[in-house]
Amino acid sequence: MRHAGACAGWPAGAGKKLPVASGIGGGSADAAAALRLLDRAWNVQASRADLLKVAETLGADVPVCLLSQTTRMEGIGENLTPAPHLPECGMVLVNCGQAVSTPEVFRRREGDFLPRATMPDGWSSLADVVTFLKQQGNSLEEPACVVCPPVGHVLADIAGQDGCVLARMSGSGATCFGIFATPQAARQAADRLEDAHPAWWVWGGGLV
Repeated sequence: MRHAGACAGWPAGAGKKLPVASGIGGGSADAAAALRLLDRAWNVQASRADLLKVAETLGADVPVCLLSQTTRMEGIGENLTPAPHLPECGMVLVNCGQAVSTPEVFRRREGDFLPRATMPDGWSSLADVVTFLKQQGNSLEEPACVVCPPVGHVLADIAGQDGCVLARMSGSGATCFGIFATPQAARQAADRLEDAHPAWWVWGGGLV
């Protein structure tokens, strides 16, 4: 914004409902939203390319949050390519409330990362998405469960819910997610998990 000559102060606040350092890009999404807000409030009218350049200086996940669309992210977050739009489905997010050290998770990881997968041009059904994801994986999931054993318990509890077709950990943890056929099924599973584990942060609903 300094490059655009817009240096006026702007008081603003953000309502955050996500756990801090939960591995699902909450802080990065806040930064992307603030960047869009200032662009409009100061009438900068920056191009998307210029906004993405600024976003890269704010954090590795900020550019993809700025795009706000299904995207494949590579490198440290600077290499972005469009990905096929996901079919309607439900999702449950669960965080056990324990912080996970990303450096420690990477330190405990053994072996090579999974090879780069070829992304299809589109999805004909949710079953196609799940089949594709089951062929992939999260190379950080196993070491994260060693660093923070409750992550493994969360994954098992999500996978055990009626209607869950896939349960995985997000990023380096500690938040885990489950995919369901419908938003209603996801909300029902979230209610059961919240009742069983009041100390956990739980959300369930549909993807926009």
